[in-house]
Amino acid sequence: MSRPLKIVCDANMPFVREAFGTLGEVLALDGREIRRAHLRGADLLITRSTTRVDRELLADSRLRFYGSGVIGTDHIDAAWLKQAGIPWCGAPGCNAESVAQYVTAALLCLGGRHGCQLAGRTLGVVGAGHVGRRVCAKGRALGMRVIVCDPPRQRDPADTEARSFVTFERLLAEADVVTMHVPLTRCGTDPTWRMLDASRLALMRPGSMLINAARGPVLDGAAWLAALERGVPARTVLDTWDPEPAYPTELLARVDLGTPHIAGHSYEGKVNGTMQVYRAACATLGVPATYAPNMPPAPVPSLEVDAAGMRTEDLLRMLVNSTYDIVADDTVMRAGAVGDAAARAKAFDRQRREYPMRREFAATSVTLKHATETQRRMVEEIGFRMI
Repeated sequence: MSRPLKIVCDANMPFVREAFGTLGEVLALDGREIRRAHLRGADLLITRSTTRVDRELLADSRLRFYGSGVIGTDHIDAAWLKQAGIPWCGAPGCNAESVAQYVTAALLCLGGRHGCQLAGRTLGVVGAGHVGRRVCAKGRALGMRVIVCDPPRQRDPADTEARSFVTFERLLAEADVVTMHVPLTRCGTDPTWRMLDASRLALMRPGSMLINAARGPVLDGAAWLAALERGVPARTVLDTWDPEPAYPTELLARVDLGTPHIAGHSYEGKVNGTMQVYRAACATLGVPATYAPNMPPAPVPSLEVDAAGMRTEDLLRMLVNSTYDIVADDTVMRAGAVGDAAARAKAFDRQRREYPMRREFAATSVTLKHATETQRRMVEEIGFRMI
């Protein structure tokens, strides 16, 4: 009788035990704690971005498949995996809606905090992939003018949509809000490492806002701190840090909103990541994908609001905050911002590991009384289910 498959998984992935338990014996561990010894005799490895997957981890393994349940791939040595003959997959687009909703929450939060109306402002989206496209849609739903920069797409003559894109320099000069959604790359035609350096930051408009929910090293932290002294950007939201998890406290002290790399941590986004790699693993093994998750009820299944006399952005802000309180994430992170780097790193990872269930807007149905047609349309366009 053949032995059962041994599968090592990141325990922070929802339904990972249940899904991969249909294929073999599952060893679920904290992603940062997975070591070479755990992979002796393992057939499958399934992680998120906290596990560095390279020769050092896998040299002695006999893996038949590796799956990463997140969008980014900078934690993966893809060239070595190819050389070693280990098939692998990521989960492109799995949490794109989650990140777009995080950006929506950040915009509405800071707009309300500073008395700034979003409608009519210019949103500059850097990177028009799975996430960037969703962010563009949210910006338009909020009544913002949206401009986009994506050089690789702009160079593709067959990409008709990209003909309207602008250069990075023009975007920085025109946008009231600059939001980053690029992969982390250090070489090639379009390296993104430190792409927001001193010279680029100097192009941003006075009073502008910067959001980085891509990767921490996309932003030159020292240059950003220096730019703040000149008041540009005036407000900043950081979800990703350089380094992680022991981020610099001086950065957190100066941001308006700081969160521990959780923009993509909606429950749906994490479940999508698990299921994408599960289906890919089944395809690689040549077995049917039989498992389907049973999603739990949303913490806020429905909302009923009397919109009489409400400004549209106030209505949207109230609805979003009722389902996702971004300030609560910021508050927890600041509580863990202790001086000791090791303790700070543990607090960062603990907040991610113990993150409460955050459902996407579509998990909540909304009933509006005395709302205008414009209000109904905007509520639906940012993602809620209208009743």
